[in-house]
Amino acid sequence: MDQLAHLSAGISILEITYVIASVLFIMGLKMLSHPLTARRGNILAAIGMVLAIIATILFHQKEGKPIGNIGLIIGAIAIGTIIGWLIARKVKMTAMPQLVSLFNGMGGAAAALISLMEFPHISNELIAKSGMANGQVLAILIGLMIGTVSWAGSMIAFGKLDGFIGDMRIKAMKYVNLSILAVLIGFIVFIMTRHVQASSELTPLIYIMFAVAVIYGVLFVMPIGGADMPVVISLLNSFTGVAAAMGGFLYNNQAMLTGGILVGSAGTILTILMCKAMNRSLLNVIVGVFGGGGQSNMAVTGSVKEISLTDAAVLLSYSKKVVIVPGYGLAVAQAQHICHELDRLLEEKGVEVKYAIHPVAGRMPGHMNVLLAEADVPYEQLIESDEINPDLPNTDVLIVIGANDVVNPAAEDDPSSPIYGMPIIKARDAKNIIVMKRGMGKGYAAIENMLFFNDKTRMLFGDAKGTLQNLVNEVKSL
Repeated sequence: MDQLAHLSAGISILEITYVIASVLFIMGLKMLSHPLTARRGNILAAIGMVLAIIATILFHQKEGKPIGNIGLIIGAIAIGTIIGWLIARKVKMTAMPQLVSLFNGMGGAAAALISLMEFPHISNELIAKSGMANGQVLAILIGLMIGTVSWAGSMIAFGKLDGFIGDMRIKAMKYVNLSILAVLIGFIVFIMTRHVQASSELTPLIYIMFAVAVIYGVLFVMPIGGADMPVVISLLNSFTGVAAAMGGFLYNNQAMLTGGILVGSAGTILTILMCKAMNRSLLNVIVGVFGGGGQSNMAVTGSVKEISLTDAAVLLSYSKKVVIVPGYGLAVAQAQHICHELDRLLEEKGVEVKYAIHPVAGRMPGHMNVLLAEADVPYEQLIESDEINPDLPNTDVLIVIGANDVVNPAAEDDPSSPIYGMPIIKARDAKNIIVMKRGMGKGYAAIENMLFFNDKTRMLFGDAKGTLQNLVNEVKSL
């Protein structure tokens, strides 16, 4: 009786802890929706995860026995924590998309490993009663397929973002990927309809299914162009969440289930929003024929005109309204602090300064918001593109700092352009445009930006950090 009471108490504590952890996950996710509360939300979610891990180690029971190999578990957690801490401390903001992809891939790999380890341990008694057609087996197979695709796809996405893996464009790739996906579903149906084999007899099929899923994960990301990679990372992130939720079903772990559902649903919603922001099809993401590359057929008209630092400083200082469009070049140069110094100087002169933020500026959602928050730019100055576009015709000067595709008029004018239909910041509507770039290089989508040849555009060439510092000095001297 004492043992039963102790076991019951342990289960109750474990379930209560999982509920608390789930609440912390939800609160943390809610707080992540605003930069002012994002840090606190991240901490709350981390506390929830720590509670869930500790409770699982202390109170989880399987067949009346506590978890074994505690030393190995704690050692693995310690090693992972140290590695994750060091990577997160050293990574540059410009490499954040790669880091997100890498960490997401690790989550998918963990979910796939759970399935590979657990399938051989399915009870033969359970098979004799209901065959393979039961929730436990289905959770294992779905977790294996989705987790593996997420891991393999995330590793390819990491390589493409880091520049050491190129695109592979084959017209028939859509049909190849759909065929492989059908094979994976066939594996699940075949295994689920087996009623006589022991799980050990079907284990080789699991490893074949794993290999096929790896191939699919690689092939469906390979054709995708760099400009569209943020959407793919978001989709892969939702895959990892679903795979983790399958692990929660398998172990009857409410915290794991809740966390997986939150990640899966949030990733899916973000993917849909980003598809809308980039005028892409979610179906094309899944089958792997998603955007990227292509050349515009529109001829370049007009000429590039430069502006001096002194003229730029005068134009800005005597304006009433200035809008700054930050982009990847600003992040690379780590020029956000000097940029904020410039906007403060202009505000002291009575100039109203706002920042126009595109949903995928900096190559990941929220990237620019985080970057500018580092420099203490007030959140109220950061305006989403669809909100600020109507006000751009009344803007005296618009400064583009390191942005390219998100201000490219080809998205509206050129049906042959790979970014055609993508909502952009309508920079050309401003009265005057200053573009700060290192040179005339093309953007992430590798297409010409017609804004640079606009009659209202003046180019200010140079490294963003150095040029901004010189511009700040000129404004101060006026």
